[in-house]
Amino acid sequence: MTSTITRVLLLLAMASPATAAEPYEPWPTKDQLSSIEQAAYACSRDNSTQACRLVRQLADPLMDHSRLPGLCKDVLWSLMDEAKVANSNDFRRKDAITNTARRIPRVCAEPVMKKGKPKSRQA
Repeated sequence: MTSTITRVLLLLAMASPATAAEPYEPWPTKDQLSSIEQAAYACSRDNSTQACRLVRQLADPLMDHSRLPGLCKDVLWSLMDEAKVANSNDFRRKDAITNTARRIPRVCAEPVMKKGKPKSRQA
């Protein structure tokens, strides 16, 4: 009886798909996020090919980051779309880029686990 159970368990173990653990992907550092933000400010200010290309080069790898929330990726996607050289560097273009860049530290920063305060016992 026990050998039958063992055989069934072995068959089930062999039949089930092996799940490989995904490698740990560290959260982007504050410096990394800040460099994207600063590059966006330069793109907004200078309206140059080099400055705007740098924004897209820095932001693009984070689009495939497995741990970043969708909101962060939406902001990065918007920034990559806005960070292009324009014929006229008017205030609307500048505001669109800088306002999107300002959101990066808030929506892309690693979440901090808050330690709960010990609850006092009430009589």
